[in-house]
Amino acid sequence: MADKPLHILGAGLSGLSAAIVLANAGKEVHVYDVRKDSGARFDGDFQGLENWTSSPDFFDEMRSWGINPDSFKSNSFSTVDLAHPDDVITQPKTEGIAFRVVERGTDSHCIDQGLKKLAIDAGVTIHYETKKNPQECHIIAAGPKESSAIAFGEIFYTDHPNHVTLQLNDKLAPGAYSYLIIIDGVGLICTCLWRKQKRSSRYLNETIAWYEDKYELNRRPIKRVGGKGDFSLPDKYIHDGRYYVGEAGGLQDFMWGFGMRYAITSGALAAQSILGECNYEVEIRKRLVPLVKSSAINRFLLNRVGDRGFKLAAKYWMWDQKRKGDGLAFMRRLYAPSIFRNVLWPIAKIGMLKRKKLDDGRFVNRMPFRKAKKRDIWEPSIEAVEIGKQWDKVRKSGANTSFTESDT
Repeated sequence: MADKPLHILGAGLSGLSAAIVLANAGKEVHVYDVRKDSGARFDGDFQGLENWTSSPDFFDEMRSWGINPDSFKSNSFSTVDLAHPDDVITQPKTEGIAFRVVERGTDSHCIDQGLKKLAIDAGVTIHYETKKNPQECHIIAAGPKESSAIAFGEIFYTDHPNHVTLQLNDKLAPGAYSYLIIIDGVGLICTCLWRKQKRSSRYLNETIAWYEDKYELNRRPIKRVGGKGDFSLPDKYIHDGRYYVGEAGGLQDFMWGFGMRYAITSGALAAQSILGECNYEVEIRKRLVPLVKSSAINRFLLNRVGDRGFKLAAKYWMWDQKRKGDGLAFMRRLYAPSIFRNVLWPIAKIGMLKRKKLDDGRFVNRMPFRKAKKRDIWEPSIEAVEIGKQWDKVRKSGANTSFTESDT
């Protein structure tokens, strides 16, 4: 492998991160992707790059790998609004950076394009709209093929200043959460569905109605976006000599869906392993698998509570912040390994995950898309119906919808 070209399947964050590290070490690297460009899977939606699951600031980690975070636009936040199920709004806060918001897509300021430019500048050759046999690749960094959860969102113009709200509400976001992100006059309202629904767009319309009632947005719709996540834990992260990174390696946050940090980290570690600087299987099991397992246990618990459980969690979060003076302490503890989680893990694994053999021969424990509950059946509000009609007019005038109910 020392003198031969290295081949990577997938030009997303994990694949490009691996390519950058390898190319900076003087390797000949080729990356293949069936899409027309990096970020083409997305459509300008905002995503959070968390900064709490390990102590170093993640941008400092990226720089240590030779991946310059100044190559893309980001906005840091230390305070967010936390909307409880009973509409009480509180504010978790920290003195440092809790997370950064980045944009996904094909515009030059997006994180996907930033890493693409770094890769090309390092000498990487990227082959878009190209199919490559995975067996001919050293690193597999492909995106999800199935759905364990989905997200629907609307991007809009707004007069509201930069802002983030996280809402815990089992009605508007079955089993999960919704959020509002506003960056430089552009907003995104998104609802995440962890139970499969019919007419999923009604959840987005109702969620938009809720945010419009609570914030002065002066919302002017641009387009609707969305995506899916496939959550699983594989038996191995190196299989038949191939390194599986990012979503292909099941390195995702089961609780909140944050995956970018795990994607970039796993790509960098796979590259370092190929360079002989570490053992990928060992490093992943030491650094990322405990976090993934903790998030899976958290997801298992969330799946079994409704709004009452969400309210208790939100109240405890605020109590913990008052006691410790740091809202991030609660989030860090959610991911920290403990005796309690070690006891719960076998129960969560049996109760939530299904054993499956993939086409490439790997075995994974996968979280299937859960069925809807009786409480998910409700009539939309008048405001939500009007928002749906408003979107129909905007859509007929030429607005884009990159993700529809048929994509689930």
